Amino acid sequence: MVGAVFGAVFVVVNAGSPLDTVTATLLRVVACAAAASVMVMWFLTARRERSAPEEARRNMFSRGYLAVVAAEAILLFGGLRALAALGHPEQANVAWVAFVVGVHFIALAPVWKDRSIAVPGAVLTLLGVAGLVLAATAAVAWVPLVSGVLSGVVLLGGAVTFGWRAMAARTTGTARRTGDVLSPSS
Repeated sequence: MVGAVFGAVFVVVNAGSPLDTVTATLLRVVACAAAASVMVMWFLTARRERSAPEEARRNMFSRGYLAVVAAEAILLFGGLRALAALGHPEQANVAWVAFVVGVHFIALAPVWKDRSIAVPGAVLTLLGVAGLVLAATAAVAWVPLVSGVLSGVVLLGGAVTFGWRAMAARTTGTARRTGDVLSPSS
């Protein structure tokens, strides 16, 4: 759910120039709808997970997680200050955010023992690097699209994919436990 919200924020905040107004508005609406659908999936799976045995749940907020998030905050805010001090254009900020968020997902993959989150992490990292390169050129106006909108699309795509997987896993897990055929109300 967090990835979906930040994905939508990436799109809503950065969908502007060089895009025309209609395209930017359409991207914002689709991003918000995707985030809303992920929230619905999250609430449906969270409700089902409450009934799961305690040992089946994993602790996502371990010391490793906290260490990664602390490093992310330091890199994020320290990097933004460094970019400003070095006189980089303001558009470079979104590229730095995309880079740091991407690296954070890569670092979380072994902590959460889930290699699949490294994929969107790698893509966000590359989009951040691409934006930093663009920020140093005459194409600086494209940084919000490349590092912002596309990063948001990656986060939203990952969140929707993981949401569907979680819903499918809960459904098939229920079917295996009970041996029953699932009804539409399940």
